[in-house]
Amino acid sequence: QVQLVESGGGLVQAGGSLRLSCVHSGSTPNINAMGWYRQAPGKQREMVARITSGTSTAYADSVKGRFTLSRDNANKAIHLQMNNLQPEDTAVYYCNVIISYFNYWGQGTQVTVSS
Repeated sequence: QVQLVESGGGLVQAGGSLRLSCVHSGSTPNINAMGWYRQAPGKQREMVARITSGTSTAYADSVKGRFTLSRDNANKAIHLQMNNLQPEDTAVYYCNVIISYFNYWGQGTQVTVSS
C-alpha cells in the first residue's frame, strides 16, 4: 500500500506564502502523475497543479503565476510553492499520486488565508 505524507499547511494572511510537501512510499519509475487538489467547504474537489510522467505540468487558471509545482524524485516528493495567497485559496489541500494507474490520496492539509 502506497502511503502519502503531507506537510506545510497553515494559516497565513492574504499576500503571504506557504509551501506544501508530499512524500510518497511508491516506486518512482511507475508514477503516472503527481499533483495537488483542493476542496473548499461546499465545493467539489478541484485540481490545483499536476505533473505527468513526462515533464508536462498543468495548473488551474486561478493559480497560474502564483503557484509552482516541483518534483523531487530523489526524495520521492513533490512540493507546491504557493505565493500571493488569497482568501479564495482557503481549502483542504490533498496530495495525489497515480502509480501503475492506481490512485492514491493523502490525508489532506488545511490552508487558511485571512483577509
